[in-house]
Amino acid sequence: MKTFLVPIDFSAVTEEVIDTAVSFARAFEGKVALIHVVQPPVVTSEFALPVEVLQEAVASGERAAKAKLDTYAEMFRTAGIACEAKVNHGPPVTMIREEAERVAADYIIMGSHGHGKLYDFLVGSTASGVMKKADCGIVIVPHKE
Repeated sequence: MKTFLVPIDFSAVTEEVIDTAVSFARAFEGKVALIHVVQPPVVTSEFALPVEVLQEAVASGERAAKAKLDTYAEMFRTAGIACEAKVNHGPPVTMIREEAERVAADYIIMGSHGHGKLYDFLVGSTASGVMKKADCGIVIVPHKE
């Protein structure tokens, strides 16, 4: 049985990533671990929102993300595929790599936003960061417009 880690960011490519993960899990009689990573807010000014407000915003976002992940997990279970879902906090590349190790992932199935080479060079890409650091196979699902 193969284990597939599926990082979800709720972007436009999410549905395509889910469909790909279902196909792989069925083909390999595998199980799926869904993960959403919440990056902590960066406070850079004395004029920033109070910490309590930021903490509540993060907690609210985490609850919403967990609810969405649970909905996706139930879709996998309804299809007869074992699935767990969790929300982690921290840098996405690090959290995805650590979760891949924790679940002993055989593959990571994730989306690519296709921003372009200049954007990826200037800002960076989670997908390219994971490709450089992962110890398992990676399937990158491009967004089809």
